[in-house]
Amino acid sequence: MGSQGSKLIPCCLVSEYQASIIEAPDTGDDVEGGAGSLPAFGEFTFEQLKKATSSFAVENIVSEHGEKAPNVVYKGKLDNQKRIAVKRFDKSAWPDSWQFVEEARSVGLLRNTRLANLLGCCVENDERLLVCEYMPNGTLAKHLFHWEIQPIKWAMRLRVVLHIAEALEYCTSKDRALYHDLNAYRVLFDEDGNSRLSCFGLMKNSRDGKSYSTNLAFTPPEYLRTGRVTPESVIYSYGTVLLDIISGKHIPPNHALDLIRNRNLQMLTDSCLEGQFSSDDGTELLRLASRCLRYEPQERPYIKSLVLSLTPLQQEIEVPSSVLMDLASTASLLPQTPLGEACLRMDLTAIHESLENIAYKNDDGMANELSFQMWTEQMQESLESRKKGDAAFRHKEFQTAIECYTQFVNYGPVVSPTVIARRSLSYLLCDMPQEALGDAMQAQVISPVWHIASYLQAASLFALKMDKEAQIALKEGSALEAKRNTTSEH
Repeated sequence: MGSQGSKLIPCCLVSEYQASIIEAPDTGDDVEGGAGSLPAFGEFTFEQLKKATSSFAVENIVSEHGEKAPNVVYKGKLDNQKRIAVKRFDKSAWPDSWQFVEEARSVGLLRNTRLANLLGCCVENDERLLVCEYMPNGTLAKHLFHWEIQPIKWAMRLRVVLHIAEALEYCTSKDRALYHDLNAYRVLFDEDGNSRLSCFGLMKNSRDGKSYSTNLAFTPPEYLRTGRVTPESVIYSYGTVLLDIISGKHIPPNHALDLIRNRNLQMLTDSCLEGQFSSDDGTELLRLASRCLRYEPQERPYIKSLVLSLTPLQQEIEVPSSVLMDLASTASLLPQTPLGEACLRMDLTAIHESLENIAYKNDDGMANELSFQMWTEQMQESLESRKKGDAAFRHKEFQTAIECYTQFVNYGPVVSPTVIARRSLSYLLCDMPQEALGDAMQAQVISPVWHIASYLQAASLFALKMDKEAQIALKEGSALEAKRNTTSEH
């Protein structure tokens, strides 16, 4: 892999994630099951992660502050369709590659359904990257402070604070009690709407040693004195998250404590929650928050006692998180365009007509690039093979189209996403779905925002009987197409 000083085992066998594997013991500590299906922590190559994120495309950035974030997080997709989040550190971070790998490996031993688990890392030259489970439904901060449709419900808020406490309790039981800069941006929601604590906060910052990036008003007082994070500091930060949950705002702890002391609870409670909870519930949560925010660390509660206090407060226990979060059902996200509907029906004839009609409009800059090429005999032959492939594709001679397009791809002067897409559909029509999926993913790497690449992935996945993954790809294609249509209208 090119790692200097890495103790990870060199990759000899290809795993499910195509990464070298470190065997982790089965802890048996999963909450509600599920985390046990994840592989052990592994090592990825930079090329794998570059491909997964479409060359770290801007469109795949999911960091709260986008490209301006010091360490940018990207969403990505591996060859086996597993969605991942990739944190790419600034070049100056983690100069010691051995320290980075050892720290990542230690965090990677954790496996729990209350965590967005760390799947692996990458160290090549100056590159330092972490790979974890992708959480598609945003952060707690987004749902509390920047909601668009409706605020997060009280029953779900109670569930979230319990889930965070359970995550911290699990980490404490595994001797990872120190969590750095716990805040509402570190809490993520998975595809089922359940809250997970980001594993990134369990990683130390190796260069400047800072463990808090938030405003000093939210920093534990002992950290300001000593510069050290303790388990009690994590409890203090948990108290600030409790305040966020209750108020729907990011209120400085000192101000909140003044309001609590003056029994001005109405000023602290999110007005959007009116009628959703009893005053007793609100008072209990504020009591727990005030205990967590005590100035003296030793006076704060243990995480286990917080779990015990929060458990009996839970409401609507039988209601799935996806319902409490009002996450749109898959049915409401089905594509509304002819091409999307054709992929859903697996109407390959209709998909063929669409691909035939788009011609080469998506190969931006191709004509200009070709006009300045050295017209060697080989290049002329490759262009001729593309023309033959187009003719075969038009006449539905798909095996011939595959052969001609392959010649163009192998020897052509430019990379053409349209050719790759047409070959993908040709593979599908020749009952070669795995090859079709490979081409569809390659088309997306070349053109990350091209909806047709996502639609072709959906069709390939349907053919492979991977219906869940196909629905996700279909949803992505529909969103990209809608965004493209909206942009063209303006």
